[in-house]
Amino acid sequence: MTAVQLPELRPGRLPRRVPVRRLRQILCLLPLLLVTVVAVRHRSVLAAGFAHLGTAQWPWLLAAAGATCLTWVAAACTRQGAVVERLPRRRLLATQFAAGAANHLLPTGLGASAVNLRFMTVCGLPLARSSAALALYLLAESVGRVALLGVLLIAFPDALSLGTLVPETAFGPLLAGVAVVLVIAATVLALVRRLRSALVSFLRTALGEARSVHTRPARALALWGGAFAFPALQASVLVLVGRALGLDVPVAHMAVAYLAATVAVALVPTPGGIGSVEAALVVALVAAGGPAAVATAVVLAFRVITVWLPLVPGALTLGALVRLKVI
Repeated sequence: MTAVQLPELRPGRLPRRVPVRRLRQILCLLPLLLVTVVAVRHRSVLAAGFAHLGTAQWPWLLAAAGATCLTWVAAACTRQGAVVERLPRRRLLATQFAAGAANHLLPTGLGASAVNLRFMTVCGLPLARSSAALALYLLAESVGRVALLGVLLIAFPDALSLGTLVPETAFGPLLAGVAVVLVIAATVLALVRRLRSALVSFLRTALGEARSVHTRPARALALWGGAFAFPALQASVLVLVGRALGLDVPVAHMAVAYLAATVAVALVPTPGGIGSVEAALVVALVAAGGPAAVATAVVLAFRVITVWLPLVPGALTLGALVRLKVI
């Protein structure tokens, strides 16, 4: 027999290991690549939106841009209010700006959730508590949006016909679909014990985190104040863009149109609501009494200000946060 000498491997190292530094560099460039892909796919929308911005009244547009920036502050307040520990303010605000870009690159808010979950774990929060804080944030934001819509509909019952957003013939299939999903979820939980145990453990952690937050008035104020301020600021951006382009619809009716449209498309799995939000907003503004052509121009300009203009700097911020190991 002939002995064959194998190459020695250093202890604790694997062959052909991908360097962590190289992987981090790839992750830094990935957001810009995704932004480029999304922009190319929606280049016609971008061109039309920028064309409408050129004919708008700039003081109203500047105010809309300022309100857009305040939405990141409101999101940061809500995120801070969802945890007891004090988070670093500047990093938290930068993370919300970066999360906004990530949110428009992945469906149903997965991008923003992943960025914030990583940020909280890097700040030292256990994964279970970070997940509970994320769930509390999403619950508060949803409650704030729906509550604002309810209040405005009570105050202005003629502002919008909800049947224009969700036709009457769609309620039956919608309710049936919700019932099927609930039955499937209940069946899976009943049959899979491990999943049921994990869910019970998560709910206990989430309830404990919610109780801890609400024992501190400053945290509760930040949580619910930000949760109501965020959709209110977003609605104000649409109102300001409408004024800039001369949309002849009352302010309260435009706010109702925005809240109703975003609630209606909340379950549509598109990145940042791209496509679905535009369609729902145009329908809602027309239902509120606006001309179709002007309503379309307002929606395109609104999405350019709130989505497309911050997308590249947001992606650059995301890459920088990854490089600096903030997330």
